[in-house]
Amino acid sequence: MRIAVFGLGLIGSSWARHWREDGHDLRAWNRTPRPQIAGFTPDAKTAAQGAELVAIVVADPLAVHAVLSQIEGEIGPGVTVVQHSTIGTADTLAFSRRVTARGATFIDMPFTGSKTAAEKRDVVFYVGQDGDDDLDAIADAYRPISRDMIRVGGVGSATSLKLSMNLIIANTFQALAEGLALAEEAGISRELFFRALDQNVAKSGVSELKKAKIFTGDYSPHFAVKHMHKDLRLALRLAMDLGLVLPQTECLEETYALAQDMGFGEEDFAALYKTLELGPNE
Repeated sequence: MRIAVFGLGLIGSSWARHWREDGHDLRAWNRTPRPQIAGFTPDAKTAAQGAELVAIVVADPLAVHAVLSQIEGEIGPGVTVVQHSTIGTADTLAFSRRVTARGATFIDMPFTGSKTAAEKRDVVFYVGQDGDDDLDAIADAYRPISRDMIRVGGVGSATSLKLSMNLIIANTFQALAEGLALAEEAGISRELFFRALDQNVAKSGVSELKKAKIFTGDYSPHFAVKHMHKDLRLALRLAMDLGLVLPQTECLEETYALAQDMGFGEEDFAALYKTLELGPNE
C-alpha cells in the first residue's frame, strides 16, 4: 500500500520502520524533522499525496487538528484516514465528520501497547468504524504489526474503550506504588514485597511491566506521565459528558498534576512512585 505516517514518536517511528520492511510505499512526517526515519518527508502535504492509508499517531487533539489542516486537500475518495492518537470521544467524532465530508473513510483505531510492544509488532488495536468493511481495506497492512484488532463498534466507541483501559492501568499502578511505599515504610524489603506479590491475586500485568523500572530507578519513557495525565483528563471529560462520577480517578488526576509539577512529565508513568518517595515539597 501507499502509506503516509504522521507522527514519528516512540510508536509511529516503529510502525514506519515495520511498514517499510514489509514492502509498503512509505512516506513519513513529523512536526520536528526526523530525517533519520526512512521515508521522511519534510512537508506534510507532500507526504500525504497519493496515499491510500493515512495513519495519524500524534499526542493530542490539537496535534491531530494541525495534521488534518495541512493535509486536508490530499484527502478524498479512496483514502482511509486512521486515527491512532489517544484523544477525546467528542474529538474523534468531530475529526470523523471532517474527513468523511471530503469523501474519505475514517477509522477510529487507538491501540494498547507501549514502545516495546510496537517494536515487537505486538500492539492490540481497538477499531471503531461506521462501515462494516472499512477495516478490511487496510487490514493487510496492520495484521503484521499487531497481535490483534478488536472491532468495538462505530466511530467513537474505540476511543471510549481506550480511555477506559488507560484509566484502569493508571489506577492499578497507583495502587501498586502506594502498597509498595507502605510496605517499605514498615520495614519490608522491595525484594520481599515483590516475592509476595508474585503469589497474590493483586499481581497484574502492570506490576510485571513496571517492576524493573521501580527496581532500577530507570524512568525513561515507554508511556510518559504527561500523556497518561492527558488521558485521565480525557476520561474524566467523557465521564462528565455521560453524567458519570469517577471519584478515584478524579483523585488520581490530581496526583498526576503533582507529578508534572515535580518535573516528572517526560518520564515514564512509573515515576509516579517518586511522588511517594519524595513527597510534594522535595
